[in-house]
Amino acid sequence: MPRRREVPHRKIVPDSKYNNTLVARFIKSIMKDGKKSLAESIVYDALDIIQEKTSEPPVDVFENALKNVQPMIEVKSRRVGGSTYQIPTEIRPSRRNALGIRWIIGFAHKRSEKGMAKKLAAEFLDAFNKRGASVKKREDTHKMAEANKAFAHYRW
Repeated sequence: MPRRREVPHRKIVPDSKYNNTLVARFIKSIMKDGKKSLAESIVYDALDIIQEKTSEPPVDVFENALKNVQPMIEVKSRRVGGSTYQIPTEIRPSRRNALGIRWIIGFAHKRSEKGMAKKLAAEFLDAFNKRGASVKKREDTHKMAEANKAFAHYRW
């Protein structure tokens, strides 16, 4: 954190196809080595696959899937008197988005389907239906926070 002044937040420009800032942020997160056109094609192909498989608009499925994956609470390590405690803390909305996006991309990479677009689409559909690895990760995070609720008074 800087000492002199507050760092200004960049305004994210919405994506060209769906005019949605969340989709634009997801595209930027999936991008590797500055190949934005490739990342766009992967995400748009995944959303097209979702549209074929469901009757709902793909952006709504995407947003609901992300909402089902985002954690509300997490644990942070804090040293108090020589021992380390896992302290449950609430997460600010921007970090919730970042964690949800990161988990969806990470677990999509580990799937067995062919092609990243199919993997992403399957992960979105699983998250939309509240099942799959990324939703399990969220549940595990919440369980850990619940188990360590006794240490909440160490919060700073």
